[in-house]
Amino acid sequence: MVTQSAASTSNPSELVQPINKTAHEFDKTTLDALLARRFFFAPAFEIYGGVAGLYDYGPTGSALQANVLNEWRKHYIIEEDMLELDTTIMTLSEVLKTSGHVDKFADWMVKDVQTGEIFRADHLVEAVIEARLKGDKEARGVKDEPVVEEDDKKKKKKKNVKSVAIKLEDDVVADYESLLAQIDNYTGPELGELVRKHNIRNPATGNELSEPVEFNLMFESNIGPTGQIKGYLRPETAQGHFVNFARLLEFNNGKVPFASAQIGRSFRNEIAPRQGLLRVREFTMAEIEHYVDPLDKRHARFHEVKDVTLTLLPKDVQSEGRTETTRMTVGDAVAKKIVDNETLGYFLGRTQLFLEKIGIDPSRMRCRQHMANEMAHYAADCWDFEIQSSYGWIECVGCADRSAYDLTVHSIRTKQPLRVQQKLDQPRKVEKLDVQFDAKKFGMTFKKDATLIKETLLGLEKDKLQCIKDELASGTSSVRCADGKSYDITPDLVKIEPITVTEYMREFTPNVIEPSFGIGRILYSLLEHSYWAREQDKARGVLSLPSVVAPIKCLIVTISQDAELRAKIHEISRKMRRIGIASRVDDSSASIGKKYARNDELGTPFGCTVDFATIQKGTITLRERDSTNQLIGQVDDVIEVVDQLVKGTIDWSGASAKLESYSGVQDVEE
Repeated sequence: MVTQSAASTSNPSELVQPINKTAHEFDKTTLDALLARRFFFAPAFEIYGGVAGLYDYGPTGSALQANVLNEWRKHYIIEEDMLELDTTIMTLSEVLKTSGHVDKFADWMVKDVQTGEIFRADHLVEAVIEARLKGDKEARGVKDEPVVEEDDKKKKKKKNVKSVAIKLEDDVVADYESLLAQIDNYTGPELGELVRKHNIRNPATGNELSEPVEFNLMFESNIGPTGQIKGYLRPETAQGHFVNFARLLEFNNGKVPFASAQIGRSFRNEIAPRQGLLRVREFTMAEIEHYVDPLDKRHARFHEVKDVTLTLLPKDVQSEGRTETTRMTVGDAVAKKIVDNETLGYFLGRTQLFLEKIGIDPSRMRCRQHMANEMAHYAADCWDFEIQSSYGWIECVGCADRSAYDLTVHSIRTKQPLRVQQKLDQPRKVEKLDVQFDAKKFGMTFKKDATLIKETLLGLEKDKLQCIKDELASGTSSVRCADGKSYDITPDLVKIEPITVTEYMREFTPNVIEPSFGIGRILYSLLEHSYWAREQDKARGVLSLPSVVAPIKCLIVTISQDAELRAKIHEISRKMRRIGIASRVDDSSASIGKKYARNDELGTPFGCTVDFATIQKGTITLRERDSTNQLIGQVDDVIEVVDQLVKGTIDWSGASAKLESYSGVQDVEE
C-alpha cells in the first residue's frame, strides 16, 4: 500500500483516501512531545530550572499567536470599526485601588499545616472530588478517561490526585456531582467548610489543610527611584480603556455606542500555576470595551448573529447542581431574557463565529453563565466561553455587561466627568431625585470618608437612588463606594426627594459590554482540537490548523539535491514571500515523505514539489495537508492558487477547479 506520507510517487492517485481523523485516541503525551520538539512553546528560563507559570513561544508558536491575533483584529477592530488602544502595562496603584483590584482581586489558598505547601483551594477541592468519582467508576467497572499527566514531577504532585477504586454510596456520588457543578460559586469560608466536611487533605502527604485565606494576584512594584509612587503590573487591560474614556468619546465626536479594543500583556501572580498555557503568570489578552446607552442596549447589527446557535449552560441549571446544556440561537436567548440584552448577545454570537473561524471545534465549546456568587456585584450579566480539552472545560473568553461601574468609580475618584451629553430635540420636563445632606451631622459621622460618600451618592443613577430612598424610608441604607467599602446612612443624614426639572441636554454614564479573550488558552485549545494521527501510522501526527492561522502556509521541496532544482525552490519561495505567503523551504536530503511529515506536524496546510518537469515544463505540484491530494499547474498559476487558498477566497474544491489533478503522468524522468 502507498502511505499517505509519500508526497510524490509514480501513481499519486493511490493517495486519494477518505480522511479518518479519529482512527486513534487522542494522546496528550504525544502532542506535548510534538509541541516541545517543534518549539511551539517552552518553559521560560529552562536552562536555569524554569519558573512555574512563565513560558516562551518559539518560531511556530509566535507565528501561530500572531496569526490568531491578526484574525482577531480583522474580525473585531476592522469589521466593527473599533478604536484601538495600546496603554501602559505598569499601572498606578490609585487606579487599581479605585477599580477594586487592590482589595478584591484575589483567590483563596490553603496550606499543608505541616509542610507549608500551598494549593489554590477551589482547584484542590475539585481535583480531590474528581479523583474520588473516578475511583467510584473504577470500582463499578465503568471505563473513564485517563488522568492528564504532567511531565514536571513537582507539578504532578499539585495537579494530579491519584484515584483509588472505592465504591461510593449513590447519594454521595450525587452530592459530589452537585458540588462540582457549583465549584465556581463557593466563597472562601464555604470552601473551608467543604474541606472539613469531605476530609480533603494534601493528596501527597495526607496532612490537614489550613483555613482558606485570600491572596492578591497582582505583581506589586514601585515607579521611580524614590519608591514613593506605588504601582502594579496590570492584571487586565481594561482600566487603560476606562481612564482614557473622555479622549475616546471626544475622538468619536461625543457619540455612543462605540467600542475601544486593545491587545496586550497582563500579569497575575497565580498561587499554583499549572496546566501549561492555561494558567500562567504572564499572558496576552485581547479586550473590548463597548460603550452603550444604559436605556438602549440594542445593537444595530444584531440581525447578523441572531441565528447563530450557542450551547448554553445557564446559571439556574448550575445552581441546581446540574450541567446539562441547551442549544439555542442568540435571538431566542435574548428574546427569552436568558441573555440580558442585544449587545451582549451580539458579542456572544460574534465570539462563537470567531472561535469557529480559527479552528476551535464547536462541539467542544459552550457558554456558561456566571452564578450569583461569582458574578461581580456591579455586573448585569456575564457569560464565559469555555472550551473542552484534556484539562476539562476551561474559560477562554469572558463576555460581561459591567454596567456603569468602572466609569462611575473613576469619575468619582478623579472628579472628572466621564459621562455622555446628548442634545435633546425638544426640551423635556423630567422627574429626578435630589440628594440633600445635613452637612454638619454628615461630616461628624463619616469624617474623612464624608466627601467620598457624598460624591458616590451624587453620581448614582435614578434607579439606584430610588432603591436607597426606599430603604431610608424603613431606616438604614448601605452605600458601596469606590474604596470597596460599604457605609450605612440614615434619614437624619441624607434626604432624597423627587424634583421636576427642564432638561435641554440628556447626560448619562454609559454601560460597558466587555468581551475579554485569553489568547494563550485559546491557542492551546486550538492545538489540541487540531491534532490527530494518520490512520496508517499512529506516530504520524498532524495539526489540521486552518490556513488563516497556520504558522507556515506552504512548504516548498524538491525531489532531489540537483543544484538547478535547489535554486528553483528558493526562487519560488521568494515569489511567495513577496506577496505575503509565509513559505518554508526544506532542501535537506530527507525523503519527500519525511519532509511533508515534518511539516504536517507544524500544521502547514499546503506544499509544493519541484521536480524536473518544473525545469522542462514550468510545472509544480500542490499538495493539501489533510487529504494529501495533489494538483499540478504552471508555477505562477500554483502560486496564485496558494495565495487565494491562504486568504480564504477559495477552498480546495475551488483550487481543484483551477488546477489539474496530479496523476503522475506529468512527471519528467531525470
